[in-house]
Amino acid sequence: MTTRHTRHLTLAAAATTALTLGLTACGTASDPDSGAGSDSSKPLTVGASATPHAQILEYVRDNLAADEDLDLKIKVFDDYVLPNTATQEGEIGANFFQHKPHLDDFNEQRDGSLVPVVNVHLEPLGLYSESAKDVKDIKPGQTVAVPNDATNEGRALKLLADNGLIELKKGAGTTGTLRDVADAKGLKFKELKAATLPRSLGEVDAAVINGNYALEADLKPADDALVLEKAEGNPYTNFLAVKKGNEDDERVEKLAKLLNSDEVKKYIEKEYDDSVLPVFGAVRG
Repeated sequence: MTTRHTRHLTLAAAATTALTLGLTACGTASDPDSGAGSDSSKPLTVGASATPHAQILEYVRDNLAADEDLDLKIKVFDDYVLPNTATQEGEIGANFFQHKPHLDDFNEQRDGSLVPVVNVHLEPLGLYSESAKDVKDIKPGQTVAVPNDATNEGRALKLLADNGLIELKKGAGTTGTLRDVADAKGLKFKELKAATLPRSLGEVDAAVINGNYALEADLKPADDALVLEKAEGNPYTNFLAVKKGNEDDERVEKLAKLLNSDEVKKYIEKEYDDSVLPVFGAVRG
C-alpha cells in the first residue's frame, strides 16, 4: 500500500462519511422525488457502500452525469440489508453494493422485488493474515474468521475449499454454512459481521474479507491477500439494482450507461490496480 493510495482512501472515507451525514434526509418517504419512478427531472438517489461503490458513483456524479443531464445523489450505507429495504420501500431510487446471490437471498427472505440492472465490477474476496505469508502456512488448529451473512459465508467457504484448506459437502451452494463443511482439516472458524473482519486480523490466524472492506482497511487485495477469487465465471459481480418496474426509469438508464462507460472502466483500472475489476454487461444468472 503506497502512501498516496492510503491517503486517498483516508480522504475518500472522510468524504463518504460526510456524504452519509449530509444525505441522511435524502431518499425518505417525505422525499419521493429521489426514488425511481418519479419525474425524470428530479434527482436520483442511489444507496451504496462507501468503498468502492460510492467512490465510483462520485466519479460519475462529478465527471459524467452533467453531460447526461442526470442529477445524481449518493447515500452511503455500512450495512448489507438497509440499502435493499430502502430501495424496496421507495426511499431511494436504486442501490449499488451487492451481487446476485445476496439480492436473491434478500428477495426470498423478505419477499422483495428487486432486480439487477447492469453489472459494474467484481471485488475479489480474499484470505488475509497478519502471520501467514502463504496459504500453505495455515495449519490445523488455527482459527479462520469468515463473514456471518448467508451469501458471503458460503462464498468464503468456497474460497477456502478451492484452495485446499477445507472440503465441502457435495451440493454446497452459494448459501453454504459451516454445517456444509465435510472436512475442516483441523481448522476452527469464527463467524463475524463482514464489516468487522479486517479488525479481527489481530485476533485470528486468518480471515476471509470482502473486497470493499479490505480496501477500507487499507489492505490491497491484489498484493496483500494470500489467495483471491478468480474473476472468470464469478457469480459475485456487483451491479446497479432497482425495484422491479423501475428498470426503464430514464434516470436509471442514464446511470446504467455511465457505469458501463469507457471512462468508468479506466477509472476503476487506474484507481484500484486489480483490487477491483471492471465487469460490464448483462447480469449472470
